[in-house]
Amino acid sequence: MPAVELNGTRLEYTDCGRGEPVIALHCSGSSGGQWRRLTDALDGRFRVLAPDLHGCGRTAPWPGHRPITFADEAQIVGALLQACGGAAHLVGHSFGGAVALHAARLHTPHVRSLALIEPVAFHLLRDGDDRDAAALREISDVADMVTRAVASGDYLAGFGRFVDYWSGPGAWAAVPAAKHAAMAGSLGTVALNFWAGLNEPTRAGHFAGVDVPTLVVAGERSPFAGRRVSGRVAQVLPNARLVTLHGAGHMAPVTHADAVNDLIRAHLDAHVGSPRLQPQSAQLQPVGA
Repeated sequence: MPAVELNGTRLEYTDCGRGEPVIALHCSGSSGGQWRRLTDALDGRFRVLAPDLHGCGRTAPWPGHRPITFADEAQIVGALLQACGGAAHLVGHSFGGAVALHAARLHTPHVRSLALIEPVAFHLLRDGDDRDAAALREISDVADMVTRAVASGDYLAGFGRFVDYWSGPGAWAAVPAAKHAAMAGSLGTVALNFWAGLNEPTRAGHFAGVDVPTLVVAGERSPFAGRRVSGRVAQVLPNARLVTLHGAGHMAPVTHADAVNDLIRAHLDAHVGSPRLQPQSAQLQPVGA
């Protein structure tokens, strides 16, 4: 697999298709392989680059002596933008959606469009109304549970509760038992991802300049916090539309892949050739800066 070196870590990614590049970022506890069906749905008309984020797939865990941030993960997007010629569409789900959102803020002239499926930018719920505060309390409780499970070494139960929160009671029990241990091993990365989402310092006003065409997708059956933060993201971006996918939950790119991929494909087709790379701001920062 191709890879980029970033701050001493080798980050692998798949690179399939031709045409305008699409950088696709996966959710917590997954890998770039999450986007195989999207790659197939695009039928080679776009070049899809799907990295394994820190601690996922073939990429080593976050090596830093501090918690990881969205800016740290967004460096991967910067490296891939350099690798694919300087401009791309960004697609992201859950944690990957929040990373894509922040990468778009940092590299706006290089982003042709955004497609975000329930991006977990929970920090945007701060300073909101009572419903935002309730959603923030809900997801903070889940994050605290994950942190306690990591601290106690109870990875299997902690990952099970994490899965059941996002996908509904019984979802973890429905996963083949043979897969439980491998999946639960990523709980430490999940805890770091929660920390990034809840402690990110940026607020709504920081995204006013992210004027790229944006699709935000929320699942009708997703937990309240996921639906609420999707709405907030759509509000803070100046060129966004929110679509609620009926019958779907937070894991819609997996459980309702055809419907999600149809939305993404139509969004990409509508914005092929979107003008980016404005002369005064087209210089990417060096990798690892």
